[in-house]
Amino acid sequence: MIQPVLEERGIAIKFADLYLPGTEPPETATAAGLIFMGGPMSANDGLPYLEWEMELLRRATEAGQPVLGVCLGAQLAAKALGARVYRNSVGEIGWFDVHPTEAAHKDPLLRGLGDSETVFHWHGETFDLPRDATLLACSERCPNQAFRVGSRVYGLQFHLEVTPEMIGDWCRQDANCGDVRELESLPDPHHNAARLAELSRLVFGAWADLLVA
Repeated sequence: MIQPVLEERGIAIKFADLYLPGTEPPETATAAGLIFMGGPMSANDGLPYLEWEMELLRRATEAGQPVLGVCLGAQLAAKALGARVYRNSVGEIGWFDVHPTEAAHKDPLLRGLGDSETVFHWHGETFDLPRDATLLACSERCPNQAFRVGSRVYGLQFHLEVTPEMIGDWCRQDANCGDVRELESLPDPHHNAARLAELSRLVFGAWADLLVA
């Protein structure tokens, strides 16, 4: 749900699948902003393309470019900015509540969230907050669910961007089989999909506004 929101605002998107062999790292110095998405790997795996992504994150932060990290992307952002990424005490796969902080109610991206929102998760690791970061959301299972560094760098541990079709596809992917086997039952892709779509347009629309401000 991120791409349609950006395209509605006339923002062109260039994809860079750095995990694919032979993919050249993109030139990002002139980009209006950078988005780092999720994946089944760990930020601690030491993979060359993850190291390059973290270098891009550091450069973008220093240059004042808007940055959005989602799930693994949030963990990479935290690690790139000096924080620790590690195994969470319990995995979160499915629909779980997050609770915006007081700071979130004044934040340009998250101020439209209620006191508690049921959103989709798929992660087994978590992170400490980077230095000078502002905590924007927490949950009972995972204290650090969203953060902001400065006014332009955001990390979201949860997935606002998913659709029911994406959730169903993730449950079928070979890379996720280990995670799926640990579940008592598969998550219902439609459980809170309507509200999630509203939040997706709200939050990603506000982030897109940073690009054109």
